[in-house]
Amino acid sequence: MQQLLPFLKKGFYRYINTSLVNKIATEIKKNNYDTIIWEHPYYAWLAYLIKKRTGIKTIAHAHNIEYQRFRSTGKWWWWILKGYEKWFFKKADLIFFVVPEDRDFAIEHWGIKKEKCIDTPFGIEIQSFPDDKPQCKKVIAAKHHIASNEKILLFNGLLDYKPNLDAVKVILNEINPKLLLRPNFKYKILICGKRLPGEMNELKEYTDKNIVYAGFVDDIEMYFKAADIFLNPVQSGGGIKTKIVEAIAFGTTVITTETGAAGIDKNICGNKLIIVPDNDWNAFAAAVIDNADKYEITPPSYYEHYYWGNIVKKL
Repeated sequence: MQQLLPFLKKGFYRYINTSLVNKIATEIKKNNYDTIIWEHPYYAWLAYLIKKRTGIKTIAHAHNIEYQRFRSTGKWWWWILKGYEKWFFKKADLIFFVVPEDRDFAIEHWGIKKEKCIDTPFGIEIQSFPDDKPQCKKVIAAKHHIASNEKILLFNGLLDYKPNLDAVKVILNEINPKLLLRPNFKYKILICGKRLPGEMNELKEYTDKNIVYAGFVDDIEMYFKAADIFLNPVQSGGGIKTKIVEAIAFGTTVITTETGAAGIDKNICGNKLIIVPDNDWNAFAAAVIDNADKYEITPPSYYEHYYWGNIVKKL
C-alpha cells in the first residue's frame, strides 16, 4: 500500500517543526511500520527522536556527502553540517550510499561501521536503450526550429543552483565561442531548466549564437532522447550528477569534466561517457565535435546496474 501524508510544509520552518515527532510516531504505531528511510541528513534530529520513541529501524539515504557539496559552493556553515551529518550516520541503523566514494569516505574518515553501509545507486526507470530517439529528435527539432543537419547539444538543471549556473556560464563564454570557430560544425545548444536569473534575460542576446533557452520543460525525457550530446561542464557540487545517469540511459553521449563525472561507474558506460580535464575547454569543445556524429548503443550492463528493479533486487 502506498499513501502520501503531506506533513511537510513549505518554507524553512519545516526543518524545525517539532510537531512532526508526534505526527510521524503516531503513524508508525498505527500502521506497525518497521523501517523509515530519511532522504539527506537534514531531519537527523527528527529521526533520532522518532527512533528513541518508537524503536523503528532508521535508514539514512546519502545521495552525497552534503557538507562537501555546500563547502564547494562557498556556504560558510558547511562545517556545522559536517558535524551534524556525521552524527546522523553514527545514529542510523543502515546507510544507503548512492556514491561508493562517499561510502568509503564515511568509513575511513568518520569511523562508520562497514556493515552499516550499503551501495544503492541512483536509479533509472528505463530498462534498455530507447528505440524512439530519431522520432524524439524530429519533435524537438521542429519545436525549436532546429535544422535537420544541426546537432542538438543539451544542458539541463535547476539554474539558480550555483554549480549549474556556473556550468551555463561556461557554455556561453568558453565552450560555445570555440564551437563557433568551426563553421562546418552545425549545431544548436538547448538549455533547459527553471529559475534562470532575471539579469540573464532568458539568454536572448545569445539567440544568434546557436543558443536556445527552452526554460522548464515537462517532457525532459524526450529532450534527453533527442540530444546528440549532453554537456556537463560542472566544476563544483558533491555527489553523483544524476542528469548524467539519465542522459546515458536515454542513449545520449555525455561530455563531462572530471569533477562532473564523480560517482559514475565508468566501466559500464562504454563510449557514452567522455571525460575531459577540468577547465580544459579546448579539449571539451573538441570532444563535442569528435563525438557528435557517433551513434553508439548504451551497454546492457549499464541498465543492469542502474535500473531500479535490479537495484531493489540486490537490496
